[in-house]
Order: sequence, then structure tokens, then C-alpha cells
Amino acid sequence: MNLSNINWNLENVGSWPVPIKTGIVLLLCLAAAGVVYYVDTQTQIQELDSLETKEKELKTAFESKQKIAVNLEEFRQQLIEIGKSFGDLLRQLPDKTQVPELLVDVSQTGLASGLEFELFKPGAEIPKDFYAELPIDIRVTGTYLEFGTFISGLASLPRIVTIHNIKILPRKETGTGGKSKPLVMEAQVKTYRYLEEGTPRPASQDKKTRR
Repeated sequence: MNLSNINWNLENVGSWPVPIKTGIVLLLCLAAAGVVYYVDTQTQIQELDSLETKEKELKTAFESKQKIAVNLEEFRQQLIEIGKSFGDLLRQLPDKTQVPELLVDVSQTGLASGLEFELFKPGAEIPKDFYAELPIDIRVTGTYLEFGTFISGLASLPRIVTIHNIKILPRKETGTGGKSKPLVMEAQVKTYRYLEEGTPRPASQDKKTRR
């Protein structure tokens, strides 16, 4: 087939050789397919990818919720146990009427440990979310062993008592006790009181809330 003998005028398309006409038709089909792909198919593929991603997310969420549903009874039991544990902890916080007794317990624990009190000063309550702290500044004289016995005794009390800012120094003046009480321990003991719902908060807490 000699291409130079072909009349390429579009009016004579019908006289072109079959292979050329076939090739042109194929090129036109490919061009049309490319336009359709770009305009429509590509968008559909993108939507399909987006839907597949969403399907995976929904499947993961479904599996997670299914696990919760299967273990729902176990979660309920755990919730009951957590509530019971929380209640047990709350019972370790004294109510207002028990605070004086707890202060006496702290003082008696120190005396029973062999300590001598030079300072026992309860401070003002510090309100928190659902409880109030009652700090007590103390200064006692004794030995390391007696200090350890005192701290261990506080931990053994039926109510929650913590000790903070411990500072142990040599005693400057031995006094009548001689060297039997060679050390001074300064610390802050904290007890806690549960604030029941509806309990009026101290004025200091109200001011903080307004701010």
C-alpha cells in the first residue's frame, strides 16, 4: 500500500484503504474512551475509593461496638465493682462529725509512738471537687525509730491520713529530755472530709468558682 497515492481529503474517506479507516476508527474510539474516563469514570473511581475507605471505618466501628455488646454484662459487673470500690474509699473519708475524733487519733498515734508534740495546729479546710482537705502542721521531737512508728501508725488508721513536707533536723536544745529526743520532725498531716452533694462550700471556694 503506497500512502502517497491516497487522497487524504476528508471528502474521499470512503475510498481510503480499509486498514487506514480501521486505524482511524480505533484512534477515535480510544480518544472517546479517554474523554469518558476523564469526565465520568475517574470521578466514579474516586467515589468508589472513598466509599471503600468509609466501609472499612464502619466495619471497624461495628466490630468495636460488637465486642462491647458481647462483653456488656462483664462491663456492667466491672462498673458495679468500681462503684463499690469508690464507695469503700468514700467511707474512709470522715464526715464533719468524725473529724474531731480523727484529730484525736492523729495526736494519740504520735504520743503512742513516743513522740513529744511541740506544735499541733489544724489549718482551715481546703475544698476540692468532692472532698475537703484539713491540713495539720505538726512539730514533734523523737528518734528516727519513733518517727517511723508514727508514720506507720497513721497509715494504719481506719481513715485516710497522709503526711507531707517532712523535714527532720537535729534538735538544737535538748531540754529536760536530754539526748533521748535528739531530732525534730516538722511536717504537715492531711486528713480529708467528704463533701456530700448539696453541702455548702466554704466562701473561698465560691470566690474561686466565680472567677
